[in-house]
Amino acid sequence: MIVKALREGLGRLIVLIDFITRPRKMRRSDEQQQQVAEASSQLSLYQFYACPFCVKTRRAIHRLNLPITTRDASQGSEYRTELESQAGKVKVPCLRIEEGDKVTWMYESNDIISYLEQRFGEPKAA
Repeated sequence: MIVKALREGLGRLIVLIDFITRPRKMRRSDEQQQQVAEASSQLSLYQFYACPFCVKTRRAIHRLNLPITTRDASQGSEYRTELESQAGKVKVPCLRIEEGDKVTWMYESNDIISYLEQRFGEPKAA
């Protein structure tokens, strides 16, 4: 009981710090942002609100200015059931990537952030 309360309190503190220190959004032309919005409509992030790794992933999504749907996978949630039945395990953060008829489930915050950076980040100078 105490551990759960402590975890919840620390999670809320992390969320507050995230809110206070949130990075600026990447700027794009309206046309570029529309293309990004279309491409990111095929992505969903399964997450817990106060999970530090989920907060880290959401910060990157915010910074990259990606309108990605977040789905709360808390106990009793329909998204938790969906995550378990379709992805095979309840582990967050998890990015659901739809490409035509193919669905890929990506775990690990660093892998998700790297994928998003490569796909939507600033092009690297040669």
